[in-house]
Amino acid sequence: MAQLERVHFGSKLGIILATAGSAVGLGNVWRFPYMAGQNGGAVFIMIYLGCVLLLGIPCMISEFIIGRHAQANTARAYSKLAGGTPWKLVGLLGVSTGFLITGYYAVVSGWCLQYIYASLVGHLHGDPAYIRSYFSAFSNDPFKPVFWTVIFFLITHFVIVHGVRAGIEKASKLMMPTLFILLIVIVAASCMLPGAMKGVAFLFRPDMSKLSSDVFLGALGQSFYSLSLAMGCLCTYASYFSRQTNLTRSAIQIGLIDSVIAVLAGLMIFPAAFSVGVNPDSGPSLIFITLPSVFQQAFAGLPAVGYAVSLLFYALLALAALTSLISLHEVSTAFLHEELRITRRTAALIVTVACSVIGAFCSLSLGAVDWLRVYGRPLFEWFDFVTGQLFLPIGGFFTCLFIGWYVPHKVVRDEFTNWGTLRGQFFHLYLFSVKYVCPVCILLIFLHQFGVI
Repeated sequence: MAQLERVHFGSKLGIILATAGSAVGLGNVWRFPYMAGQNGGAVFIMIYLGCVLLLGIPCMISEFIIGRHAQANTARAYSKLAGGTPWKLVGLLGVSTGFLITGYYAVVSGWCLQYIYASLVGHLHGDPAYIRSYFSAFSNDPFKPVFWTVIFFLITHFVIVHGVRAGIEKASKLMMPTLFILLIVIVAASCMLPGAMKGVAFLFRPDMSKLSSDVFLGALGQSFYSLSLAMGCLCTYASYFSRQTNLTRSAIQIGLIDSVIAVLAGLMIFPAAFSVGVNPDSGPSLIFITLPSVFQQAFAGLPAVGYAVSLLFYALLALAALTSLISLHEVSTAFLHEELRITRRTAALIVTVACSVIGAFCSLSLGAVDWLRVYGRPLFEWFDFVTGQLFLPIGGFFTCLFIGWYVPHKVVRDEFTNWGTLRGQFFHLYLFSVKYVCPVCILLIFLHQFGVI
């Protein structure tokens, strides 16, 4: 049977924006701020940036090398390099991880759409107790969260079926600049509030007394989560790179964009939080429970501005979620399209329907349906635990070992240097990192989360 023709991104800008969009998501705008808030602000950010440089970028380059060399979906990419060895299972793990994350990730993404609607019609008002009850009532509703989850999948599906250039690349060129503009507008509004400089100082003035092993390992884990490593996204997107793409430069640029947006997310949230006296370590509830009341209190004298900032914030969050969900969806779509030899449209439809079912079950498990709780935990939390705390570190760990110890160094060097057309002066440093530094760091994260160390 004839080999499927491989499409590529149409421009360098398209490569950077699409791949950065894959990395930039809820991990940056939702998870990073509350992780920073719980771990001392500036100290956490310093360690996080170091982890992106020492751990994230080498891991990203590794996935780029595998994807571009094989010019195939994630599972087949590993198989091509692994031959008949068990290493090919790492690629299947990446596809499985991406598929499972797609299902439950859309649930939180759908919440963003509900909050955009609530901001438009003026529902997000009142004291913190009202906002808390609003979120509880919404998340326990048997219909609304499922409805918004499916809507989010339909938007994603529309982009995916239009292909790599007309769909993913075109959407990324529109959404990423929009996301950045929205972020700058909200940061400016937040930083002009009375008392906002306390939040800025919290983010940029290190308090070394906050330094601990928990902060260090938390930053390691966040860098891994934020860059979308081991989900199959980066490997799949790299298969659409041309042979002229500078993998190292692309990884650095994407890591820089990802980190800038994460820090700006902190600047967007904490100045406003400090302005009204809200604790910066509010945790995962920060976005959907704490922030609506923060915006209303911060702009109490200008209620129209408060509503506008709230609306823009949830539009920003939805855009960030969409760019990541598109890349997650593409992992499974590319796999089915190439392995089953079916049309891209059919593959995308299968993924959309299957993940919508998963998303519906995960959403209902949060309160509407009791039998979807396993050992007292909602199905949503099990998906988050299995993918985030098991599959991601395991996949990243074995990817580093695969590139560092199994794949011939000549293959790795050829991809790293674009077949000798680039100097590749950091090749030995990169190879040392993926052979020793990255596996050890990932192993530490994995053991720490289970209390082993």
